[in-house]
Amino acid sequence: MPEGPEIRRVANRIHKAVAAQETTSVIFGQPHLRPFGPRLQGQQVIWVKSRGKALLTHFEEGLTVYSHNQLYGRWYIQRAGKLPRTSRTLRFAIHTERYSALLYSASDIQVLTEAELPLQKYLARLGPDALDDVVHWRDVLAQLQSPVWRGRSLGALYLDQGFVAGIGNYLRSEILHFSGLHPADRPVDLSLGKLGELSRYTLLLTRRALATAGVTNVPQRVKRLQREGLRRSRFRFAIFDRQGEPCYTCGTEVQRIEVNSRRLYLCSRCQPRRRV
Repeated sequence: MPEGPEIRRVANRIHKAVAAQETTSVIFGQPHLRPFGPRLQGQQVIWVKSRGKALLTHFEEGLTVYSHNQLYGRWYIQRAGKLPRTSRTLRFAIHTERYSALLYSASDIQVLTEAELPLQKYLARLGPDALDDVVHWRDVLAQLQSPVWRGRSLGALYLDQGFVAGIGNYLRSEILHFSGLHPADRPVDLSLGKLGELSRYTLLLTRRALATAGVTNVPQRVKRLQREGLRRSRFRFAIFDRQGEPCYTCGTEVQRIEVNSRRLYLCSRCQPRRRV
C-alpha cells in the first residue's frame, strides 16, 4: 500500500497535470457514482491534495472526490487520448484537453460536499499529517505523551493513522531504527529526550521520503552505495527489507519479525527492548 509520501507525490503530479483546466470528461466506474460524471464535466479542478493516505480532488462548484488506493489502487497520468496498458479496472478518470488522470483498481471512492468532507470516516479520525508544513515535531511529541497513545507499543502505534497520518510499514521500520527503539517499547517507557528524538525522526524521515521518492537511508550513505553500483532497491532503506544483511551501524544481522500482522525489520543491538 502506498504511504503518505507516495500519495503526496501523486497528488502533486495530478494537480500539475489537470488543475485550472476545464474537464472534457469525468468518468466513474462504480454504478452509484456514475451520475456525478456529467455533473463534474466542464468544471475546473481547483486543487488536488493528499491527507494521510487519501487523495482529494476538489472541483470548482464545491464537490470533492475522495479516493484511497488501499492495496491495489494505482494512478496513471497520460497524455489526452492515451490509456495505459493495464488489465486493471478503471474506477475514476479526469480528462482535460492536455492530460488525463486515471485511477485504476481502487474501490474506496466517494463524492462529498464541503460539509460532508470533514465528516468522512477515514479523514475524521486522522491525526496530524507528518507531511503538512504546519505540523511541528512538538505536535508529534504531544501525541506520544497523550493518554490515548502513550500506553501502546510503538510497533502498533506507528501504523495507526489516528496517531500520525501518512506513516505505513516501511516508514515504521525506518523511524524506529533511526530512533534506536524496539517495536515493543511504549512511549510511557521512554524519557522525554528519547520521545523528542523519536518525534523529530518521525517528521524527518517521512519528509525525506517525500523529497527523495521514497529513499529514507542516510544521504551520504546513499551516495556511497550508488558509487559502488548498488541498485535503488538496495540503497533505498537503512533497515527495511534488509533481512539477513548487516546493520549499517553495528554489523549485526538485520531481523524480520511480524508486528500487527505486518513485517517489521530491526537490529537487535541498535534497538534493544526496554520493556520486558
